Amino acid sequence: MSNPKGEKIDRRDFLKTAAAGAAIGAAATQLDGAGASAAVDVTKTRSYNPDMEYRRLGQTGLMVSAVCMGGHWKRVDTLVPGLFGEKGKWLNADLSNSDFNKNRYEVVSRCIEHGINYIDACTWQEVVTYAKALKGRRDSVYLGFSWYQEEMRRENYRTADALLGTLDKGMKEAGLDYVDVWRITMLSRSGEHTEAEVEEMMNALEKSREQGKVRFTGLSSHDRDHIKWMIETYPGTVQVVATPFTAKSKERRTDSLFEAVRKYDVGVFGIKPFANNSLFKGDSTLGNPHAEEDDEIARLTIRNILATDCITAPIPGLINTHQVDNVALAVRERRELNLEEKAKLEKAADEMHAKLPADYQWLKDWEWV
Repeated sequence: MSNPKGEKIDRRDFLKTAAAGAAIGAAATQLDGAGASAAVDVTKTRSYNPDMEYRRLGQTGLMVSAVCMGGHWKRVDTLVPGLFGEKGKWLNADLSNSDFNKNRYEVVSRCIEHGINYIDACTWQEVVTYAKALKGRRDSVYLGFSWYQEEMRRENYRTADALLGTLDKGMKEAGLDYVDVWRITMLSRSGEHTEAEVEEMMNALEKSREQGKVRFTGLSSHDRDHIKWMIETYPGTVQVVATPFTAKSKERRTDSLFEAVRKYDVGVFGIKPFANNSLFKGDSTLGNPHAEEDDEIARLTIRNILATDCITAPIPGLINTHQVDNVALAVRERRELNLEEKAKLEKAADEMHAKLPADYQWLKDWEWV
């Protein structure tokens, strides 16, 4: 590729320049001085409910609920005993179990009733399960798609052709005609990918939109510096990011990931808001001795995260309709925490860090983002 002067232009440089201009131009057109959407009629968004707050998902222009639904169903075995089998792992859930499917249908239905209009599915189990729960009402929510078992975390799926094959396979198995947001799951430390591998991934995302299968594109990573580099290098392709943001997370005063998020108008979903349930004292069953306290801490967390303007929405996993009611209530409550509430949340967040399991110790690195 050459410019008018005949000089050779690196493809990444071309995309960076062209897409950055498009993204920033779109942002300037759609945002007024207060940062609110000036042209979008929020009542036209999916499953609109006047009691729910809606936020613009960056340059996608989608208006998504201020709290959305993460695809994980950890602890749902407390409601459906034996669901996870001998290994006791949530991804080993028996997807044919009628009680499990009834639970997922009811939780999704309650989300729709409250105006929660985005579900993030990042495993093949989640994609298939939520596609089933949405059958006949697919356009009630925006669906985030990732089939991580056959994406960038696996060495054989780091080419554009392989990734597009995964998309086709996933859409076929789930019976999806289209995907709202394809946000590919990368290695947790995505900086371990080579630049060539990242280039292949971006090619796959761009082609998926060109083919009309995907509306918007992005990625999931736990690597702040690398996410920032990808946003700056591929701003027209990295439209949405899913990345950790917990009860203890705060924006860095300098050199924050959010500097790039603001500049390039990227939508951000905050994953792990409850730190793999380490935030809670109870087991998430209704009526357990810590249920009321845990509900309050969950709401304080949601309110605190929503006070960070660069997080479009946290996406907690929800295992019952009561939890849906609780996070929806958090959106309606006063946004800023008072001194007593701040102290209570800080204490809970410190205890959360102290009891993180071995495989979640990395979340301690997400105190400053």
